Amino acid sequence: MASLESELAAKLQPDVPHAARIWNYWMGGKDNFQSDRAAGDGVAEVYPEIVLMAQQSRRFLVRAVRFLAAEAGIRQFLDIGTGLPTMQNTHAVAQEVAPESRIVYVDNDPMVLVHARALLANTTSEGVTNYVPADYHDPEKILTEAAATLDFSQPIAVMYMGVMGYEPDINVVRSIVQQTMNATASGSHLVLWDGTDTSPAVVSGAARLAESGGVPYILRSPQELASCFEGLTMVRPGLVPIPLWRPDEPDAQAIDAYGAVARKP
Repeated sequence: MASLESELAAKLQPDVPHAARIWNYWMGGKDNFQSDRAAGDGVAEVYPEIVLMAQQSRRFLVRAVRFLAAEAGIRQFLDIGTGLPTMQNTHAVAQEVAPESRIVYVDNDPMVLVHARALLANTTSEGVTNYVPADYHDPEKILTEAAATLDFSQPIAVMYMGVMGYEPDINVVRSIVQQTMNATASGSHLVLWDGTDTSPAVVSGAARLAESGGVPYILRSPQELASCFEGLTMVRPGLVPIPLWRPDEPDAQAIDAYGAVARKP
């Protein structure tokens, strides 16, 4: 394992900004390099709300996973494009509600792979947490390897949390989501959120990120994101700015990021 981690660590490219590490920086994490912090600061300079978006994205994840485990009865989670571990990861939230929950994380980032042991730390003896090294562009591999941990004859929550902007073609995004959801049983749920082009400031922030050497991130319209839920039944309140999805804060405000949870009939 040590040799594998050394090999992965050699691929980290600390001088090149990387999305997972930039996001980690915005969330207050420590797993980032100077190049990531510089790129993150450049985006925040023109779009200060990006730090709030990072924080709100985790709060949305917590509320969505808690709803799925506590109210929808979901006991299996497929978190695709999970990113670096921070606080309140999917398995911790789900297993707090339902200790027997089974979670599969999917990512293809070398730094995430290096930190896989942290993700694999179960919070309960009854639950299972596993990791699949894969790109979301390869749903067949994801589904095949996830089936070693998850029972696809039973409902699964499929999660795409702020990652689909790395694919420039919305038709490809829809195809990936559809292929994944087609493999799941009735009663499964899709959780998806992403950045939206709903203000000039966020568009400028995305441009600054690309200029700084980061991988360009495509912002969608809320209507484009809604098309990813075709054939599914939206859970109340539907597709909304993520702080407004079943908020636990009385003064929640809209931001340039929309998300929803939807059930497969």
